[in-house]
Amino acid sequence: MALASRTRKQNAAPEKSSLISELVEIADYIAHLRTEIAALRANELTRDRLPMAHEELGCVVTATAGATNSIMTVAEEILSLPDDANYRSAVEMRMNDIFEACTFQDITGQRIGKVAEALRNLESRLSRFAAAVKARDEGGIDPEEAKRRKRNELLILNGPQVKGPATAQDEIDAMFN
Repeated sequence: MALASRTRKQNAAPEKSSLISELVEIADYIAHLRTEIAALRANELTRDRLPMAHEELGCVVTATAGATNSIMTVAEEILSLPDDANYRSAVEMRMNDIFEACTFQDITGQRIGKVAEALRNLESRLSRFAAAVKARDEGGIDPEEAKRRKRNELLILNGPQVKGPATAQDEIDAMFN
């Protein structure tokens, strides 16, 4: 019994040292993990980028639906023109082609809807994860992202604006008058 007690006392110091060492490793790993999570900029993703993607995809669906409806309305109007045999048969052929081409919107809308739903799901998960680990983005916008945005602004690659600093079409038209 005395031998077992003496052996435990001799092994206690290495056990304690080993345990402390493991706890330090775990703490370092957690600190590293938090740094990596911050580098993901989860808050920026859920606050700026993913909502913008939702909005842009929604606008694509709306715009393609509007364009499709407009094309189909015009095609129907052309089909209702007075009956001139030669003219009408040529127009009918083309109108049927237009109607067939307009089916793209349904498929495109379904696909974009799936992407938008996936982005909403990702946004929700990232938001919950960031809140759970109390993630904070590292000092503002990613420098590479800031450069890309500035370059796009300078090159006027922003495309159609959803909301914000866009020039109205009437203002653009007035420049040419």
